[in-house]
Formats: sequence, structure tokens, C-alpha cells
Amino acid sequence: MLTFLHVASRQGFQVDSYEDEAIGAMAKNEKGVPWVSSVKLNPKIVYSGEKLPTPADEERLHHLAHEQCFIANSIKTEVVVSGPTGS
Repeated sequence: MLTFLHVASRQGFQVDSYEDEAIGAMAKNEKGVPWVSSVKLNPKIVYSGEKLPTPADEERLHHLAHEQCFIANSIKTEVVVSGPTGS
């Protein structure tokens, strides 16, 4: 979330609120040990100001945030963002 807020701000978007209800899925690895194999993010984002993002803008913002996020770059778990993300 923090990386998304940073990226959105740098792109000129004003985020008023960002809420998420992430859902994780567990599986067993090749050794039979359970692990969190995927996480689905369900962000609800509210924007204001003169510059509002299009759906394509939001997709690009999420992609950039995922590329720059230290957590996403530290895990092997698949992270998926659902859409649309808000109003």
C-alpha cells in the first residue's frame, strides 16, 4: 500500500483513502510443507483532485508499485490485484 501511495503521488494522483482485504491461499510445497502460495489484493481506492486515474492508469500504478515494493521483491508468493479498485 505504501509503495502504491508513493507511486500514485509521484504521478500526480491524490489518494484520499486506500483499504484492502487481502485473501491468501495455502498449498503444500514439494516437501509437503504448507506455505502461502498466492495472495489476492482487493484494494478500494478513493481519489480526488483534478487528475483522476483511468482504469489503465490504475493498472499501471499497481504494476509499478509491485515492481518497487520491497515486500513483493522479497517473497516467492504470487500476488494478484483484482479490479476495479475504487472510485
